[in-house]
Amino acid sequence: MKTFETHESNVRGYIRDFPVVFAKAKDAELTDEDGNAYIDFFAGAGVLNYGHNNAKLKRAVMDYLDGDGIVHALDMGTEAKRAFLDTFHEVILKPRGLDYKIQFPGPTGTNAVESALKLARKVTGRAGVVSFTNGFHGMTLGSLSVTGNGAKRAGGGVPLTYATAMPFDGYLGRDADTLAYFEAFLRDAGSGLDTPAAVIVETVQGEGGINVASWTWLRRLEALCRRHDILMIVDDIQMGCGRTGPFFSFEPAGIKPDMVCLSKAIGGIGLPMALVLIRPDLDEWKPGEHNGTFRGNNLAFVAAAEALDYWRDTDLTQAIQRKGRTVRERLDGLAERFPEAELTARGRGLIQGLASDLDGFAEEVCREAFGRGLVMETAGVRSQVAKVMPPLTIADGALARGLDILGDAVAHVARRRFPESAKRHVA
Repeated sequence: MKTFETHESNVRGYIRDFPVVFAKAKDAELTDEDGNAYIDFFAGAGVLNYGHNNAKLKRAVMDYLDGDGIVHALDMGTEAKRAFLDTFHEVILKPRGLDYKIQFPGPTGTNAVESALKLARKVTGRAGVVSFTNGFHGMTLGSLSVTGNGAKRAGGGVPLTYATAMPFDGYLGRDADTLAYFEAFLRDAGSGLDTPAAVIVETVQGEGGINVASWTWLRRLEALCRRHDILMIVDDIQMGCGRTGPFFSFEPAGIKPDMVCLSKAIGGIGLPMALVLIRPDLDEWKPGEHNGTFRGNNLAFVAAAEALDYWRDTDLTQAIQRKGRTVRERLDGLAERFPEAELTARGRGLIQGLASDLDGFAEEVCREAFGRGLVMETAGVRSQVAKVMPPLTIADGALARGLDILGDAVAHVARRRFPESAKRHVA
């Protein structure tokens, strides 16, 4: 680790949680330079939905390179881009009755968010944006302004303006109607809240702690936006591309956002790519008004188009939902088995979490899990949730082994913290 400590900035993060040097990866398994294998319940923070070095996607990229295909082309026309656009329309948008123009804003999720916010302000002529408590939308200044995490926001170094946070579903308790609260502000000229250009929301807050919005809440939010002429932006950067089951996380709610931000897994095999889906009448950009040097990653177009084959039928969605039920059953079982740890399971599909109100408990669980051969991270502003986010294509056997390791880690931490209750638990 000396090279990284000597030459890399102090800003490095995940390497501190996983202090080994990884050498290879395949499907849902990582291998370090000493030959130790780890089951991956992290999936590149949601980038590797189709696993590491997915053979089908890798072959498409290698064949494209072997044929001297265009790698970099700004936003010029290429065969790779055309193939992706046609495939995305035919496989994803058309069957779902969705009509969107596609903008390639740059290679990362925060590029997509910045573009959506910028366009919303341009179209409406309003400056403000409403976001939600515990939301996370990126690390550039515009994205930070609509992010809830105080530590992340503090890193901006300047006031983060033109954004107002409203309570997410469940933030004020199960019985509180957070949308009634929000609409009261919109209706009252004395509230101090001007009508915003847009609302930006995650259907499941990943980094914020695996907080799940109900379908009813999302439908009511869309209706609120329509009543007040506010654009609705869904940030599906981590929850899209099948993470919750369907391709778009918002599909079961039956809503049609004005804009959708995608990144992470849209690149198929881990290649940087982001896009913004825009309601056609909102596409008021002038040529070149928003651009970026790496908005045309042709290798990502190739991998992304190939990955869309997974969505030509419902097999993957059904597998995700089945595996998600398996994960939830195991997490609920751990919560029941260790009541002193104050554990609760939460999530949807293959984004699940085990939350504890005990300071540091989830962090200890993830450390113990890593020592046993499982890579997973925490979520939430206090790192209070141990997050289960494997590749969507993980084999049942690997998923079971990973859950066994997680169970062992929880048991170890619980026994260490509560030795008086250790006799009740069987390894």
